[in-house]
Amino acid sequence: MSISSNAPAAADAARTGGTVTDRLVEANQRYATEFQDPGMDARPVLKVAVVACMDARLDLHAALGLELGDCHTIRNAGGVVTDDVIRSLTISQRALGTRSVILVHHTGCGLETLTEDFRIELEEEVGQRPAWAVESFRDVDQDVRQSMRRVRTSPFLLHADDVRGFVFDVTTGLLREIDPAV
Repeated sequence: MSISSNAPAAADAARTGGTVTDRLVEANQRYATEFQDPGMDARPVLKVAVVACMDARLDLHAALGLELGDCHTIRNAGGVVTDDVIRSLTISQRALGTRSVILVHHTGCGLETLTEDFRIELEEEVGQRPAWAVESFRDVDQDVRQSMRRVRTSPFLLHADDVRGFVFDVTTGLLREIDPAV
């Protein structure tokens, strides 16, 4: 059994004469030729942190009308509020001044198709079970509610009064707000 395949990456590299990373580094070289220091620090202008899924279909800045420097963006598989997300939010609030948290999950998330058996499969394949949980879910709305509860109840966060959760529809681009009380 294999959890992943390198075949598409290898085929892409063969077509382009280099690896994907090579292409990205080349793109950075072009970007840097016209780059101008925006003269800002790490404190987000809007004092907001956005926690979202890493899904490549989500262009958060475009979907939320954000500009460079407006927010902190924290992404992971599922947009799940894990211990590491709490760590990042704590630093964002306590050291860098954010006051609001927006959670963005989305329709058609890959975590809806996984189970915690994924960890067992990994253990069988590599000989070691991951220390982390998959955090899979079947109901995206309920998972947003759980994420809101995790943020609101964290003792490390100073500002838990402005925490809102949404589901982004990957086919329409619209956000749907989730009522935390349902």
